[in-house]
Amino acid sequence: MNSQAYSGKGRPKKHGSKFKLNESTTWSDAESVLELDDPKLQRVRVSLWKNLHFRKAAARPMLLLRVERLDAQGNERVSKPLWLAWVGEEMPPLEEVWCLYLRRFTVDHWYRFLKQRLHWTAPKLSTPKQCERWSDLMPLMTWELWLARDIVTDNPLPWQKSQGNLTRSLSCSSYGRSFRRHWYSSPSTQTSRKVPWLGTRKKASP
Repeated sequence: MNSQAYSGKGRPKKHGSKFKLNESTTWSDAESVLELDDPKLQRVRVSLWKNLHFRKAAARPMLLLRVERLDAQGNERVSKPLWLAWVGEEMPPLEEVWCLYLRRFTVDHWYRFLKQRLHWTAPKLSTPKQCERWSDLMPLMTWELWLARDIVTDNPLPWQKSQGNLTRSLSCSSYGRSFRRHWYSSPSTQTSRKVPWLGTRKKASP
């Protein structure tokens, strides 16, 4: 929805005419239209609408983008276009902003890696400051695993194939064992504290 100018009578309108993505008859004229050639996607057309908002968030304006893949004649090559919304600070140039979505696949897998392998959401921290500090450590640990992929040895599970070029996930599973064997092993290190009465208790139990 976009807002309309105030007529001077009654309460100003919060909402303007409807803008439905699946009904082209409700679309107003785009503020900007850009066509460019992408090395991977070939011909692309990007359309931009401004000053739109959701019905339940009238005070939060957003920008709406429509990305279409075209053939050599300029006709739509993919039946379903890509719709993107921008909310927040100043948007990057139109020829750059739509490319950011191409990184979504990598970013989504990165968040899953943080949650499942690096236990991002597992700690029960007490203060927001501690949560921020813990979250700041996540990218550092990710890059540490990525940079260490050449100095760790692959440690596949019995049903996995050995690989030479390790990813962050494979480096994570091999990281601890390689570093423990080469760097942290020490024959003089005491790994457990002796409790005098523990042996007596074990002997007494049936």
